[in-house]
Amino acid sequence: MPFSSILSHDSLKRRLIDIVETGRVPHALLIHGPSGTGKFLLARALAERIHCLEPTPDGDACGRCRSCRQHASFNHVDMLYVFPVVKREGGKATVSDDFAEEFHDFVRANPYMDPDRWSATFDKKNARPWIFVDEASLLENRMAITPAISHHKIALVWLPERMREETANKLLKLIEEPFAGTVFILVSNDVSGVLPTIRSRCQPIEVARLSDGDVAAWLASERGLDAADARAAAHIAEGDVNAALRVCDATSVSRLFFDNFKRLMRLAYQRDVRGLKEWSADIAALGRESELKFYEFCQRLIRENFVYNFGISDLNYLTRDEEAFSRNFARFVSERNAPAIVAVMDRAMTDIAGNGNGKIINFDVAVKMIMLIKNC
Repeated sequence: MPFSSILSHDSLKRRLIDIVETGRVPHALLIHGPSGTGKFLLARALAERIHCLEPTPDGDACGRCRSCRQHASFNHVDMLYVFPVVKREGGKATVSDDFAEEFHDFVRANPYMDPDRWSATFDKKNARPWIFVDEASLLENRMAITPAISHHKIALVWLPERMREETANKLLKLIEEPFAGTVFILVSNDVSGVLPTIRSRCQPIEVARLSDGDVAAWLASERGLDAADARAAAHIAEGDVNAALRVCDATSVSRLFFDNFKRLMRLAYQRDVRGLKEWSADIAALGRESELKFYEFCQRLIRENFVYNFGISDLNYLTRDEEAFSRNFARFVSERNAPAIVAVMDRAMTDIAGNGNGKIINFDVAVKMIMLIKNC
């Protein structure tokens, strides 16, 4: 995974290469920024460059030496991966190694590391993946061992904001008192969720969102989308490759979300309480994480339909299917009800995140929608 194979971020890639070239590799880095921008790719490229035996003239990893080949196959003995997992049954110790093969397959298929897709790989659909304290204990033992075939032992921690408090405190100690030759690379989608004392001891590397043009070009080259659909998906995704893939994949969760949004609004318009009750149960069956994402999706469509009424196409970021639905639906969204609709969904998300009963919460949203879409 040389830097040259990664989309955009040219100045940042040069900065990371220079860190290695000048021998100023810090013992802890925190690569952070919006989801779907390639942070994990940059972290892997940095680790590979640190271990590379035959770097290119411009300082990048060669991609061909023994060390680079081991990185590509996830077999480098001095490279460790830490990531959120779901607790095993029976109170057994739960660590990343228990899901190593699944994670490697996931990384190959999802280079931009969609956390929702990773959560969906587990059988427990309502369980949120975390980095448990068992992980920190194992990591301490492994990092204490001298690097075997290189000068640095590297631990790449994906989503440190998903660490339990006791896990974060143990990792803090490792970062404060690092073993010789160790490097921690933390990759975060939400830096505010990382323990402040950990943040203060890491060199921060902020990754900016990708441009719409870059995302559209990637979709066209890597997924074969036509230019129009690629541009629409890129606009909607706001620089997030994962979000763009969800938008353009007709079989993805975004299609399910869109169908359920239309179903909610049509049933609410018809005042079909029985149908709305069934809808509420169907949404609850998606699982807590998907329910939260569904309401985020709904809020976006409410905002887009509000803007649609202005008649300025450059302001709208809708797919062709969404735009076709909005031609008739947008008139039911105005300044009189749009803020209230968004507020109702915000409250639902708060209650769901707090382990509230999904069926009851969703039905409350559905009943309120009957009144709100009539108040346009």
